[in-house]
Amino acid sequence: MTEAAAPLSVRIEPLGYTFEAAPGETLLQAGLRAGIELPTSCRNGTCRTCLCQLVSGSIRYQIDWPGVSADEKAEGWILPCVAEPVSDVLLDVPFAYALI
Repeated sequence: MTEAAAPLSVRIEPLGYTFEAAPGETLLQAGLRAGIELPTSCRNGTCRTCLCQLVSGSIRYQIDWPGVSADEKAEGWILPCVAEPVSDVLLDVPFAYALI
């Protein structure tokens, strides 16, 4: 019997929102489920509306080539609409807000 993967912690700064992401869930999906809205438009990694800074932690993309340049990736910029965490993460998303 295999163990289910544990949810990972996501913290959004500068407002200090914290929520959990389930295995296979994008950062955007996890935020919405928790009542936190991240900037978004296309939800498929092309428009860059959700572009934000990964301060700490690790992610993997659910698509082969999201709309982030190699230089941006090296600087920690990510697209949470198509990124799922592989560790606890801290994101800098100045325009995030609570839906509730």
